[in-house]
Formats: sequence, structure tokens, C-alpha cells
Amino acid sequence: MFYTFMARVVAPILRALFRPRVEGLENVPLYGPLIVASNHLSFIDSFIIPLSIPRPVTYVAKADYFEGKGLKGWFVRWFLTTLGHVPIQRGVGRAAMSALEQGRDVLANSGAFAIYPEGTRSLDGRLYRGRTGVGWLVLASGARVLPVALEGTEKIQPIGASRPRILGPRPTIRIGAPMDFTHYRDLPPGKARRAITDEIVETIHKMSGQEYTGTYNDRANASM
Repeated sequence: MFYTFMARVVAPILRALFRPRVEGLENVPLYGPLIVASNHLSFIDSFIIPLSIPRPVTYVAKADYFEGKGLKGWFVRWFLTTLGHVPIQRGVGRAAMSALEQGRDVLANSGAFAIYPEGTRSLDGRLYRGRTGVGWLVLASGARVLPVALEGTEKIQPIGASRPRILGPRPTIRIGAPMDFTHYRDLPPGKARRAITDEIVETIHKMSGQEYTGTYNDRANASM
């Protein structure tokens, strides 16, 4: 019911406000387990991607977002739930692994689960080295990966901005062909996770045109 309401009522309104340009929509498999892997430029990314993909997409979000009080807290909680976000406790030892395990459960039910291989938002617009959680998820689920490159979302809601700019610059969402990694299954797990992650990030790099740093984003607090 939530997704139907989102797809038929909320999403058209948000599309009219943010006016995303979507390229490669034909690449999205409408059925089956799917890992949506994207670069990460702005808080608004987790809203723009579900608006651009024609099937429910699940994210993990900080539990703090679901715990607000009063009418505003209720609205934020309702809105995130409607978008398919599920709460995760950050800052605890198993937070990253818990998020990946939730993703595996979503994929086991033929759902779509979104992840940012860099682990957190880029402050300078460059693309950072991927953390191997996405590789773990590929091996644990056997799901294909849908590479997504975002451009311009940081202009809608820059780092530090409390709210997005409505009817501001238009973002671009480039969707690549699904990636299959069954050929890595014979490698040792650690080597396979690294190789899968690097191939995903390299694909996003080619699609986004961002400068690639080759280093980890130190702001990331989870191996996702």
C-alpha cells in the first residue's frame, strides 16, 4: 500500500519539483533481486534514486531519522517508510554488518536494495574507492548489480543545507546495464569482494565522469 501511494501520488509530485533527467531506464530489471549501487553526492540521493527506478528500492537510514517527536517526527518517519527506508542503528559495532544482512534479506525476497560503495557522501565531488561491503552482498545474494551515476544532486542539497532547493538545478541519473559477477565465485572470498567492488566503482566512474581519488573516503563510518 505504501509503495502504491508513493508511486501514484507522492512520486509524481516530487518528480515535478526536482525534474530529474533519467538516462538508461530500459536497463532496470523489473523483477528479481537487484543491488542498486551508486555514487553519493548529497543527502537527497536516497530520494532521487527511488523516484527514478520503476520498482520499490530499499535503503537503510539512520535510526535517528525515525525517532523524531511531534508532527514533524511523524511526517519524517512516514515519508521514509513510504520510500522504502528501514532504520539501522549507527555507531555500534555491528552496524555495517547489520545493514548488509538486511540487504541480503531484501534480495532473498527478490527485492531491490540500494547501497553506496563509497560508504558516505563525497564532500568534494570526487569519487572514492569502494568499500567491500557491496562485494560481500553480491557473493551472499547472487544478485546482479545495477550501476547508477548521479550528477548535480549536490546542487539541490549541498552538504550542510537543511533542506533541498525546490525547482532548482535538474539532476541527472544515469543507469547502466546490470552487472553479473558469477565468474568471481571461484576466487578466494576476500579477493572476490575486492575485485567485484573495484569493477562496480570503475563502472560508476566511467558513467559519472568524476575524478577518481583511489583512496577511501575517511568520513565513511561503515564498510558499505
